[in-house]
Amino acid sequence: MQEKDSVAVYFVQAALHGLAEQPQRVAAVLAEAGIDAQLLTDNTARVAASAFAKLWLAVARELNDEFLGLDSHGMPQGSFALICRGLIHSANLGQALKFCLGGLDLFIRDIRGSLSVRGKHAVIRLDNRGQASSAAEETYLTIVLGLLCWLAGRRIPINRSQFVHPRPPHGDDHLFWGPNLSFEASHSEIEFDAGYLSLPLVQDQASLKQFLRTSPQWLIVRFSNRQGLGSQVFKALRHCRYEHWPTLADLAREHGMSIASLRRQLQREGFSFQELKDEVRRTIAFECLRNSQLSIGEIAERAGFQEASAFHRAFKQWTGQSPGHYRAKYQGKG
Repeated sequence: MQEKDSVAVYFVQAALHGLAEQPQRVAAVLAEAGIDAQLLTDNTARVAASAFAKLWLAVARELNDEFLGLDSHGMPQGSFALICRGLIHSANLGQALKFCLGGLDLFIRDIRGSLSVRGKHAVIRLDNRGQASSAAEETYLTIVLGLLCWLAGRRIPINRSQFVHPRPPHGDDHLFWGPNLSFEASHSEIEFDAGYLSLPLVQDQASLKQFLRTSPQWLIVRFSNRQGLGSQVFKALRHCRYEHWPTLADLAREHGMSIASLRRQLQREGFSFQELKDEVRRTIAFECLRNSQLSIGEIAERAGFQEASAFHRAFKQWTGQSPGHYRAKYQGKG
């Protein structure tokens, strides 16, 4: 974890949920983490990831709850390690995921996660049985996804996600939950390529010991650091036309880094330059189809496709439907 790693104050507010009616205990854990209480009133503020990691551990210890009081039952300290030790010998990622969801269900009462496979897509659906908050759902999925990515030794891109709650006031949602993102849905779920379920685990008992020593820090840097280098590169690409996109060398010069150093930092945050370019192209496509009257050909051009037919093929691979059908669905015509 580096000092420039940071998280939105939204996550600090969520982490303190279980102590909300106990100002003295809130003050104590904030002081232990080195976080100024005044920051809690500024929704634009950011907190060093290292400080947030200390806060997470302090609150978990204070409440004896690794789910930070976001559930009516919670996870007593040691629960996460117990789940991890049970799944580390799984044959593949799919088996580990099922074990993880089952393990969480032993402790968490208000949210139940289930896995299903729909064609080429794996779906984790949340059954919110206790009116759990948006922060609870995000924390649940962050734990599951963080663990999966660590077990696989790579980032697992989210193809589609939807949440029951309204859009929360924080960071770069498109980079975090994928570009095909909806809020105020009938239920919360995320979808990714089912092929990842057959991946072997690249971790073992020895690496698990190190992982348990460094979590939640690893999860925070990987999944809550929404102003990191990956986010900056995403925004640089998103805010200029495709034909003017900077190269990796351009970005390295802009950030005062070597190309190798830039690649390493992106990898540390769970990205490659190509993955970020692909995410931006998909984001452009989804946003234009939902919110504009541009023709399919114009959208294809903006997203960097030389031919509309290539865009059609790619979009169908992403979503299982044509761009026209997707547009009709989200613009209220289907």
